[in-house]
Amino acid sequence: MAGQLDFLRLPDVPPDEIARHMSHPRTAEHMPLLTGAWDRERALAFVAAKEACWARDGLGHWAFMCDGAYVGWGGFQKEGDDWDFGLVLVPARFGLGLRIAHKALAFARADARIPHVTFLLPQSRRHLGALARLGATPMGDVTLDGVSFQKFRLDTGGAG
Repeated sequence: MAGQLDFLRLPDVPPDEIARHMSHPRTAEHMPLLTGAWDRERALAFVAAKEACWARDGLGHWAFMCDGAYVGWGGFQKEGDDWDFGLVLVPARFGLGLRIAHKALAFARADARIPHVTFLLPQSRRHLGALARLGATPMGDVTLDGVSFQKFRLDTGGAG
């Protein structure tokens, strides 16, 4: 699945495209906190919230592009002492996940602010081999907004 991968800021993607992505039933299968319909206004509010992370922390979520086409979003968000990594792809491009994760994690390894990265996966995720291949270790379960997630950690070698 070759193709040029680029990471852009979310405001560079039309909000209707993000709304379509987040409204797709397969997107919601492994996102238990995703509720309700998405429209242009909800996508704009989402982008504004993710841009606020950039303003607050100097890092946040990107729009992932492959050969100029939007394929999803994700990136790093500061959660307490952790930099949590998230990746949400359009269903037709699920196969790009590992390539995008490798590129994002290379960014994290080069950034002294990020001594480790965490991943929160819903309990519905059973195929966790990719996380093991990345070197992530399980840390147990955590609860967010009443929903249980599996937490993993990957040391990046950054200073923190």
